[in-house]
Amino acid sequence: MTERAIWRPRRFGRWVEVAAVRTLVLWFPDWPVTALALDGPEPMNLERPIAVVENNLVVACSAAARADGVKRGQRRRDAQARCPRLVVVASDAARDQRAFSPVVSSIEEQAPGVQIIRPGMCALRVRGPARYYGGEAEAAKVLQEALRERGLVGVRAGIADGPFTAEQAARLTRPAEPTCTVLTGESAQFLAPLPVRVLGGMSELSAAPRATRGATATGTDLVGLLDRLGVHTLGQFAAMSEERVRERFGDRGLRLHALAGGSDSRAIEPRTPPPELHREVAFEPPLEIAEQVAFGMRIAAEEFIAGIGAADLVCTELRVELLGDRGERSERVWLHPASFDAAAVVDRVRWQLGEDEGRLRSGVALVRISPEAVDAASHHRPAIFGTGPEERVHHALSRVQAMLGHRGVLTPAVGGGRWLAERQVLVPWGDRAVVTKERARPWPGSLPDPLPATVFPESRAVEVTSLGGYLVEVDERGNMSAVPGLFVEAGRKRAIAEWAGPWPVVERGWDAARTRRAHRFQVVDADGTGWLLVCDRGSWTAEARYD
Repeated sequence: MTERAIWRPRRFGRWVEVAAVRTLVLWFPDWPVTALALDGPEPMNLERPIAVVENNLVVACSAAARADGVKRGQRRRDAQARCPRLVVVASDAARDQRAFSPVVSSIEEQAPGVQIIRPGMCALRVRGPARYYGGEAEAAKVLQEALRERGLVGVRAGIADGPFTAEQAARLTRPAEPTCTVLTGESAQFLAPLPVRVLGGMSELSAAPRATRGATATGTDLVGLLDRLGVHTLGQFAAMSEERVRERFGDRGLRLHALAGGSDSRAIEPRTPPPELHREVAFEPPLEIAEQVAFGMRIAAEEFIAGIGAADLVCTELRVELLGDRGERSERVWLHPASFDAAAVVDRVRWQLGEDEGRLRSGVALVRISPEAVDAASHHRPAIFGTGPEERVHHALSRVQAMLGHRGVLTPAVGGGRWLAERQVLVPWGDRAVVTKERARPWPGSLPDPLPATVFPESRAVEVTSLGGYLVEVDERGNMSAVPGLFVEAGRKRAIAEWAGPWPVVERGWDAARTRRAHRFQVVDADGTGWLLVCDRGSWTAEARYD
C-alpha cells in the first residue's frame, strides 16, 4: 500500500510532492477536569460530579456528572437542574496548561518530539517510536502505559496520515479499545462518514489569508452553510470540486476541503523543552522546625535564581509547594514588588510554613519552588543615574518585612462594602490586593464622599441621649424617639451642636436570620469634631471620625 501523496508549495514558486506524515495523537478526554485533580493546593476528587464552565456553558465534566445527564455544550442552569449536587468550577486556561506541561515532559521521556495541540491533546511523529517499540500500535501502548503509571487513565490514541485524521481517530476510540489506527492511504475513506461539524474548530489550521469574497472563512460558519446546502458529511464535502470551493469559500475553505479529503500536509512541529527552572529539596527524615527547612533551602534558592538569571530572566511570581510526611500539601503563589532574589525565596518558604501551620500536621518531606511568572532581566536593571526614591523605599520595606514577617509591613487598599471597615483592606507588602467585595459594585446605603479620615477598626460603643437624659432610639421606619443632645464616648460627655440623619443601611432583607437594619448619623460636637454614629437596634456605636 502506497502512502498518500500531498502537494505542498515551496520556495521560488515550485510545488513538490511530499508524503503525508504518519502521526500519533494522544487525547486526554475532559482534560480541564483532570487538571483540577493535578493542580491546586487541594486536589479535587474526580468521583464527584464536576463541571468546568466557561461563558455559562459546560466545556468538560466528570464521569459522575455525565452519568447524571450533564454533557458538554450544556447551559449551566440545565446542568445543575439535571444534577443538583454538581460542583461547578470556572474554566482556567492557565491551570490546564500548567497541569499539562509535566505530562508532556513524561511523554518526551519515552518518545521525543512532541507538539502540543492544546492542553489535553498532543501529537508526535510515529515513525521513530514505531521502529523503536516494534510497531505503531505498540508505541501507542507504551506511551499509554507510561501515562497510566502517573495516574492518568483513559488516555486515547489515534494513528493516521496527518494530525487531523489522527485526532478524529482518537476521538472515535472506546475505553475497551483506546487505540485506533487508520492505515496509510485510507484517510479519505475513514473520514468520509464523519459529520462536517468536526471542521467547526479547524479554521486556525490554515495559514492562508482570509477569503475576500463569499462566505466567512471560519470553520463554524462554514459548517452551518454546508448543512444548509445539504452537505452533511466530510465525504460529501470532499466530493465537491476544488474550483467551486475556492470560488465560494476562499483559500481557508479550500484548506478545510483538503482536510475533509484526507490531505493533511501539516508537519509536526516539536516543542523545544523549556529549561528546568524549578528546584526541589527532599528532607529525610522530615523536618518539623521552620528554621531548619529554610536553612536547607538556601542552596536550592541560589541555584534557582542562578538558573533563571542564566536565561536572562527574573522571577516576579513564585510558586512554593510543601509536602508533608503524611501526604499533606500546601501550595501558594507569592508575589514580589520587583523580582525575587535567593533571600526572598527563603523568606517565602519560611512564611508559608508559619501561615499554613494548621494544614501541615507532620514534618516537611519535600519543598518545591518554581517560577509562576517571569520577566526579562533588562526590565529590572537599575537606571544609569541611580535607582530613585521608589527603589530605596522598596529596599527599606523589604528589609523590615524580612525581619518582622510576611504581615509585618502592610499597605492599604480600598475594597467594597457598605461599612467603612469593610472598605479598608490591608495588604502585605508586595502582595496583590484580594478583596472579598468588589469596589465597583453598587452598594446601596454606602457612605458617599467625602469620607472620614479616621476609621475605627472596631466600632466604639457610645451612648446617645437627649438633653433631658432620655436614650435616643430609631424604629424601622426611621422615626426618632427624641432629638439627640449629647453622646458619651470613652467616658467623656460630648454635646451635640449639629446633627444630620438618619440614613438607613439595610443588608440581607430577604433573610430573616441574617438581616441587619441600621441607621447612620453625622454629628458635630461642641469642639467642632465630626463623628459618624450608627444606631443598630437601640445600640449606638461610633464608626469613624472626621478629623
